[in-house]
Amino acid sequence: MERMARVRALLAAVLGVIGALALAPPALARPNPDGVATSAVIPDTCPAGGNDCVDGTIAKLRERFASLGRSCDHHSTFALAYLRTTQGFKWGRDQEGFFADNRWVNREGALFAEYYHRAYDDWAAGRRSSVPLAWLTALDAARSRRLSGAGDLMLGMNAHINRDLPYVLERAGLTTPDGSSRKPDHDKVNKILAEVMDPLLAELLTRFDPYGFDTGIPNSTVLEVIIRWREQAWRNAVRLANARNPLARALVEFDIESGAATVAAGLATLTGYVPPFTGPEPRNTHCVARHAVAPPLAYPFGLPPAY
Repeated sequence: MERMARVRALLAAVLGVIGALALAPPALARPNPDGVATSAVIPDTCPAGGNDCVDGTIAKLRERFASLGRSCDHHSTFALAYLRTTQGFKWGRDQEGFFADNRWVNREGALFAEYYHRAYDDWAAGRRSSVPLAWLTALDAARSRRLSGAGDLMLGMNAHINRDLPYVLERAGLTTPDGSSRKPDHDKVNKILAEVMDPLLAELLTRFDPYGFDTGIPNSTVLEVIIRWREQAWRNAVRLANARNPLARALVEFDIESGAATVAAGLATLTGYVPPFTGPEPRNTHCVARHAVAPPLAYPFGLPPAY
C-alpha cells in the first residue's frame, strides 16, 4: 500500500509540474548549468525520409538494448521501451493512410533517436558538459541503481520527450509546404503508444523488475502523463519556431531545459529506493534469472524475440 501511495503521489506531482510549466512565462526559466547539447551538433540521418531510416533506427536501438539488457544494466528499461515503441511506430506507419506524410514521420523518428544516442554516448564517454541536465539526471540515476524500474523509465521518457522532442519537431518542420499543421501526424503517435503500453509494461515487469512496475496504477494513467508531455513538447516547438530573435529563443530554450530538469529531479526523489528498507537487490536478482525470457504479451506488430 505504501508503494502504491508513493507512485500515485508521483503521478500527481508529475501532472502538477506539467501544468505549472505550461503556464510559466519564459522569463522564469534558468539555464542548464552543465551546458546544453545544441541541435546543430545532432546529425540529421534521414533527410529524405525513406522507410529504410526506421529500419536502421530499430537495428541501432536493438543493438543498444541487447547490450544493456543482458548485463541487467538499469538503463535497459528505457532502452527496451524505446525499442518497442519504435517497432510500434513502424507498424503504425505501414498501415495504409495512418500518417498523412510518412516521409516526415520517418525523418522525425530517425532524428529523435539520434538525440538519445548522442546524449547517452556523450555521457558514457565522460563528456558531461555536452549532456542536457535532464539526461544527466536520468543516466546518472540508472548507473547508480538508486531508482525503481519505473523511475528509470520515467526519467528517460522525461528527458527524451520534455527536453529533446521540442527541438526535433522544430527541425523536422511543424507545417507542410502548403502551410498546414503537421500536428495531426504528431498526435497519431499517441494511438501507437496506447497500443504498445500494455504489452510493454507487462514485458518490463516480467523480465526486468516485478517490484518497480507492479504499482497498481492503471496503464491509462501512465499513458495520460506521456500524452501530456507530448502535447507540451509540441507547444514548446511552436515557441522555438516563433522566437523572433536570439534572446527570445534563448529564453524558450532555457524554459525547456529547466522544465525537464525540474521534472527529472522530482521523479528521482519520488521513485528512489529507501535504504535499508528498499533497494535494487531484488530487481537485480530477478533480472539475472529472467532477462532473456520471451515477452509475455503480443504487441500490435507481433511477438518479438527477447533480443
